[in-house]
Amino acid sequence: MKKKKKAVVLLSGGLDSATCLAIARAKFDPTCLCIDYGQRHRVELQRAENVARSMKVRDVRVVKLDLRAIGGSALTADIAVPKNRSSKKIGSTGIPVTYVPARNTVFLGLAIGLCEVIGATDVFIGVNAVDYSGYPDCRPEFIRSFEKTAQLGTKAGVQGAKLKVHAPLSGLSKAEIIRLGLKHGVDYAQTHSCYDPVNGAACGRCDSCVLRRKGFEEAGVKDPTRYAT
Repeated sequence: MKKKKKAVVLLSGGLDSATCLAIARAKFDPTCLCIDYGQRHRVELQRAENVARSMKVRDVRVVKLDLRAIGGSALTADIAVPKNRSSKKIGSTGIPVTYVPARNTVFLGLAIGLCEVIGATDVFIGVNAVDYSGYPDCRPEFIRSFEKTAQLGTKAGVQGAKLKVHAPLSGLSKAEIIRLGLKHGVDYAQTHSCYDPVNGAACGRCDSCVLRRKGFEEAGVKDPTRYAT
């Protein structure tokens, strides 16, 4: 059997990143990179490790990077998480306060750095540009721009390695992502998407919960999420 190439997968423990890992695992030998950035919903880190374990990923790295020192987001500062907004309103109000300044730029930088260390040239990130909440660092043009930056700014790149950032979920709706993940055997009961959990359970009212629930409804699949409300 041909040995699979290595790849780094950014894994948050959420629905999208778990699906992204399942896709990557089909063709690559993944190393999961989880970031403990001081996020309000740190419960996702344990979920990420559970997801990786369920997919038999042997190499899981956790990097601590406290973005609370910068703040500026409802996920890293004392700013209220928006609740009870319709999916239509979520997508029409610009960049929300749950946007974490430069988060994906930082995360992808760490992932590319890990690629250089383990000898990989591929990074997977579960960003989504369809059912997204207005985050500028989830757009395809940002991913392509970062790919060029990585090529120019790394030892591997200047020495001729072709660095690739994969965003396989970018053009899919949440329902399409769920259907795809189920085909790859993802257990969504293990994932966590909520921005403001209550005793480990999803709040059911934040933007992420609303989009997640809508995705399961449109996919015609039972939502396995444990909601507080």
